[in-house]
This record gives sequence, C-alpha cells and structure tokens, in this order.
Amino acid sequence: MPTAVPSREVFWNIHNHAILYGLMVITFIVFGYGFYRRLRLWKLGKPEDRTDRPLERIKAVLGYAIAHGKLLKESYPGLMHLGIFVGFVILLIGTATVSFDYDVWGLIFRQDSFLTGNFYLIFSLILDIGGVLAILGVLVAMFRRFVQRPSRLSQQVDETIFLVGLLVILLGGFLVEGTRIAVTTPAWENWSPVGSWVAGFFANSPEATVRLWHQIGWWSHLVLAFGFIAYIPYSKLLHMITSPMDIYFHATKPKGQLKSMDLETAETFGATKIDDFTWKDLLDMDACTRCGRCQDNCPAWLSEKPLSPKKIILDLQANLTAKGPKLIKNKGQESQDLPEPLVGTAVTADEIWACTTCRACMEACPVMIEHIDKIVEMRRERVLMESDFPAELQQTFKGMENNSNPWGIGMASRGDWADGLDIPNIMDAPEAEVLWFVGCAGSYDDRAKKVSVAFAKIMKAASVKFGILGAEEKCCGETARRLGNEYLAATMMEMNVELFNEMGVKKIVTFCPHCFNTFKNEYPQFNGNYEVVHHTEFIADLLASGKIKLKSGNGATVTFHDSCYLGRYNDIYDQPRDILKQVFTNGVTEIKDHNHDKGFCCGAGGGRMWLEETIGTRVNHMRTEQALATGASVCVSACPYCLTMITDGIKDKEAVDKMKSLDLAEVVADHLDV
Repeated sequence: MPTAVPSREVFWNIHNHAILYGLMVITFIVFGYGFYRRLRLWKLGKPEDRTDRPLERIKAVLGYAIAHGKLLKESYPGLMHLGIFVGFVILLIGTATVSFDYDVWGLIFRQDSFLTGNFYLIFSLILDIGGVLAILGVLVAMFRRFVQRPSRLSQQVDETIFLVGLLVILLGGFLVEGTRIAVTTPAWENWSPVGSWVAGFFANSPEATVRLWHQIGWWSHLVLAFGFIAYIPYSKLLHMITSPMDIYFHATKPKGQLKSMDLETAETFGATKIDDFTWKDLLDMDACTRCGRCQDNCPAWLSEKPLSPKKIILDLQANLTAKGPKLIKNKGQESQDLPEPLVGTAVTADEIWACTTCRACMEACPVMIEHIDKIVEMRRERVLMESDFPAELQQTFKGMENNSNPWGIGMASRGDWADGLDIPNIMDAPEAEVLWFVGCAGSYDDRAKKVSVAFAKIMKAASVKFGILGAEEKCCGETARRLGNEYLAATMMEMNVELFNEMGVKKIVTFCPHCFNTFKNEYPQFNGNYEVVHHTEFIADLLASGKIKLKSGNGATVTFHDSCYLGRYNDIYDQPRDILKQVFTNGVTEIKDHNHDKGFCCGAGGGRMWLEETIGTRVNHMRTEQALATGASVCVSACPYCLTMITDGIKDKEAVDKMKSLDLAEVVADHLDV
C-alpha cells in the first residue's frame, strides 16, 4: 500500500492495533485453510523426486518468476504483468517495513523510528512509484481483458474480481496517503508526489472531514487488502504462490525424455483417474495462469482441432477439484465405485490424439507446466488398459510388432536401399567408429531413401569409418512411445540396447530427429548410453575439420524449417543454417514469426504421421503456406517426417513449380567440392 507513516504516534492514535492484528490472524487462518485444501489435493499424486539440482532450480525461479524471462518474450503483456508484480512487491515490502518499524523496532526493542530523514524521503518516493506501476499494470490488464478481449484469455468471474479489487485497493492506498498529507502538510510532501496530488482535492475541506475520510479509507483499505489475501487460495490468484513453486520444481531431465514406467510390477498403466498423475502434475494444474500462451502456439489448436493445451490443464484441474475430496476420503480404503476414466469425462479422445508433441506449448508456458507428459499418460491408459485408440494405429502397431517398422514391410528388406552403394554392414566392419542408424523412414520410405543415399555420399567423401545394421536394424521405438504404447516401445528399446552393447557401439549418427532424440535422451533409461549425433551436427563437424568442402555460389533463395525434435527438444538451430549459408549466397530467409524455438510443427510428430487428419485444416498445409510466404524457391528441412509433410504440402498447394523440398544432406551432397 502506498501509505507511509511520518511518526508512530500518528499511526497509533488513528488505528487500533488489537483489531488490526485480530483481522490479520483471521485472514491468515482463512488463507492457510485454503492453501491446505489444495496441498492435500496435490498429495494425492504419485511420488516423484524433484529435489535435484537446487541451484539450477533457484536460478529458474529468479529468471522466470522474478525476472519474467518467458513473459517478456511478448513485450506488451509481459511488461503489463511485470508492472503489477514489481509494484506489488514494492508495496508489500513497504508495508512490512512500516509494521516492523512500529511493532518490532519500537514496541519490542524500544528504539526510535528509523523511518526518518533522507531514508524516509526515498522510502516515500519508492512507495509512490510502486503504486503507480501497479495501477498502470492493472489498467492495461483491464483494457486488454475487457476491451481487446484476445481469444486466448478466459473470461471468468474471479479474474474480474481480482483486477477490480486490486485497483480499488491501490487507489484506496493513495486516498489514505493523500488525506494524511492534507491534514499534516509535511515538509516532505513533494517526495510523495501522488499522495500530494490527492491531498490537493482536500485542500479546502474541514480538517475533521479529512480525518474522517482518512479513517474510512484506512479501514476500507485494510479490510479489502486482508480480504484479497484470504481470497488467494480460492481463486486464480493461487498462481501467485503456485507458479514460483512450479518453476522451482520444473523437470531437470532432458527435454526430450518421457517418464519411464515400471511395466513389470505396475497394476495399472497411464492415467485413468486424476490421482494417477504425480504430485507435480497436480501442482501444474493449480499453477496455470490461464494466460493462453500455450494455446496461441499449439499447431493443433491453430489448425482448428479440439485440442487446447490450456483447456486440457484447466479441465484436469476441475476434475481434481471435483474428485479430489472423495479420493482423499477413500484413501487407504476400498471404494466400491469404479473410477470414471479421465478420457471421456475430463477430456475427450479427440483432444489427446490431436497432439503432435511438438513442445510449443511447454516452450511458451511462463510457469513451466508439462502438458505433453499428461497427454502421453492418458494415451498410455487408452492403449495399454483399454485398447482404445484410433483404428489406423492398429496396423501401425502391428507393423512394429511383426516387422519392427510402422510400415510393416519385411525386416529382410530393410537394407535394400543400399544395394550397389558399397555401404559396409557394421557386423563386417570392425574398424567402424560410427554406427549410422538409418531409421525406418530412411530404409523404407521412397522419398527418405534419397536422403540416405545423399548422406552415404557425404560420409564416403569424408572417409568416415562407419557401418549400418541393414536387416538387423530395428525401429528405435519413438513412435510407439509417444502414441502411448509403452510396452511395445520398451520392448524395441531393450532389444536395441542389447544389440548395441553386444557390438560395443560407442557413437551413433542418424538423420531422423526422432531417432536422435530417443537414442540421446531416452535410451539411458534402458542402460543405453552412447554418443548420439544428428546429421546436421555431423556434417557441420566434417566441414569445420576440413574433411569435406562445399561449392558456394548457389543464388537460389532458401528457407529452413525447424524440426520440433531437433530444435525445441534439442536446441539445434545454428548448425543447419551455418551449413546453408556456405552454399546459398543469399543466406537463409527465415519463415516470419515461426522460426527457431517458435518454429511451427509439420504435423507428423507424436505419432501423427500415422493418423488421418480429418478435423480442421491440415497442419502441414499451414506450415507449407508459411514457407511459401517467404518467396523462397527451396525449403530445407532435417527430418524425414518433415520432408514428407512439406513435400506433400507443396503438391497439395500446387506449388511444385515454385518450391522444392529438400533435406540438408541432399543440399550438401549436391554441392560437395570433390
């Protein structure tokens, strides 16, 4: 509050401390009870260790909760929120300082007030600045919410109560300060510029009237402030506490790693009911600020699918609030009621199957909510517990089970693409230093096979000692895992780890970001620890070491599509661009608003490659349109799924004469200086 006190006597003569502290005790009892209710709900979740790397966690809180690191990526709403936050913190510290000066420093230690002299002048000015910042932030927030009304923001009653209530409290604080200055006319009034301005409205009023306004304003200000505090755990305002908590307890595991499952001893798989999530998952639900940044960046939502990451979290929160008390009551007891599955009650099947696991939602979330883990947990329950999944996945799973690839093509033909290319099988190449894991797409998909040939040409030109597995190669398991079939995924992963370890594999290179991410970030869960390199990194190293050289001078205009699993999951952005700049004289023309960590998904991730897209606009069409809008004649990607989706998008848009879709390896192979 912007009120500051020139002397303890004024403070004491006007206010009855017994009532003040009585109200404060009641406030914190109400607040504490509300917070305790939510805490009990979080404790319903399964245990999970989130106590590692404390310094990294503290750094995250400082960077994201205090410094607003992610919020400020959008300057307008970010600055708005920062103004409210900074102003609120200043006023909170100021109020605590005044209370400490009187009650602790004065009454307990019997010391003279330290709120005097130059310190008090600066103190008063800072409090006024804090109040102004908070008011401006609230006014901007009200204009944005009630006038501009962006679709991503929820229009709920408690959000209106929050903004209007906070504004009244802030204005009331300046009323109290202004009436006090009007009565005392202190010499330091210019150091409280807003309070002095308010005092001007009472310049000609009788002193008794001003004192009455001061007392009415003070008690109203006090009661509203205490009411605001008590209301926090019963409203959206809870995020003021849970958001910093959620940031502190963020996942420190690799971004591309899903939670593993104990398939041998678990009685249930995935999330059937709300307490099947971990306590951190449940905390996520109460940490949501409803800002809608996740929704604004979700390709499923933007392509008119039913999935909104924000809605998923809030619907699960509603389920937790509704079902949680009964689960607490029945904890440790047998319940006669069969739990209603989350999919079909809290969320719909169309929502969870629309997700491409692109991670745009998690990248955008300012409080580090983990949306994808929850969606995959619900997919796991559908697949492993209910065998309830889209019909087309039946063939996909069968193909992986019988032939270790989602196409279902015979394993014996996996290495046929390499016939006549003199590519060594690693079984026959003991000198090989690198295992090239070609992948299902590079082995079976006609378009991706051309990338395999191009990459082989590059490695041979660089005299790399490598080998492939040929018919012994099996699917890495990534697609099955993200589709929720953890049992199938784990089976394939364990088989691969056993084979790799028997062969003494140390280094793996692959041109599929999905294979790359899984080998690098998830195979360690299965005792598979290898040096894993994506072909963009591998080629960049070959160029840097001089093992290959490129012919420059291509005058075509090129744009680059960031694969989600290469970029957002593994932070590989610069290497492919640096390589392209060595070939194309015009550099790389970026896709406006959708490049680097804001890259737009091609639509194939999360197993969506194997699902029909029947709702809304096709995601790959949207991405293709974004690429075409650059005016580039070449769109380069570094993922076989992305290559397929963009190639199909160009055909569907009848733009074959305007743009070619190529993999980075094809560009490099065509420009080798040999």
